[in-house]
Amino acid sequence: MRFFLTAILVGASFLFANAAGLDKVRFHNMETDTTKITEILIKSEHLKDADPCTRVEFIAKQFLGLPYVAGTLEGGPEMVTVNVDQLDCTTYVETVLAMAYTIGEGRTSWRDFVYNLERMRYRGGELNGYSSRLHYISDWIVDNTHRGNFHEETNRFDYYNYQIKSIRFMTANRDKYPALADSVTYEEMKNVEIGYRNHRFPYIKKIDLSRKDIKRVFKAGDVVALTTRIDLLDVAHLGFITFVDGEPHLMHASMKAMEVIIDKLPLHEYMTKSRNLTGLRVIRLNE
Repeated sequence: MRFFLTAILVGASFLFANAAGLDKVRFHNMETDTTKITEILIKSEHLKDADPCTRVEFIAKQFLGLPYVAGTLEGGPEMVTVNVDQLDCTTYVETVLAMAYTIGEGRTSWRDFVYNLERMRYRGGELNGYSSRLHYISDWIVDNTHRGNFHEETNRFDYYNYQIKSIRFMTANRDKYPALADSVTYEEMKNVEIGYRNHRFPYIKKIDLSRKDIKRVFKAGDVVALTTRIDLLDVAHLGFITFVDGEPHLMHASMKAMEVIIDKLPLHEYMTKSRNLTGLRVIRLNE
């Protein structure tokens, strides 16, 4: 019966999409995307009054096994791209957080999800061209924190440090980003990066992640942004914390595994094995 009602609701939403002002939305497959979004939201509805991290972890696990595909937001004019069949580390985190936020509002409509996805993905919560997308995780954290969508927990841990970097990887590697071939877009991105010259941000060094007192502070459903030693870049990977036998593990869209997985290695071992990772930042969804 629930599936039947879901199908009716999705079908009605599909017919009236343009009337709802969704002409700026690009679906991978509108019918299957909206059906899957609605099903996950309804399945998660019982958690609307739960701790936000509980909602996040539950929803994140609904995507386990989904294929990893990079670059699904690229190509063509900038639109609010929705693709719940293929995820990379960033779209995985954005999709889950937008769903968890929607459930926290007591809503189960895919249209509310799309609205919240735009709110989290774009500067000021509104799409306004390629440069309005929050490409850098530091920019994403600053903007969403300012608007009250989530907050950073990193500097509430007992062991944390600060890192200072000038973040301008995109314009320094213009050839890697086709959209930057346009001179106007390129200048817009340079203006964004000006705000992140000598940017100071907190992080927990990977050497400290094996400490038992740090492990106890993590919550299942925390977002972790893995910081990098790569020049001009702040964060190289995103995922969620989940616990396996009492140990924090990374749940993420893995390029190596080519799917969404719970990594077999405990978090501190996963971090140690990557030379380019320096540590991590911790973000939590707000109530």
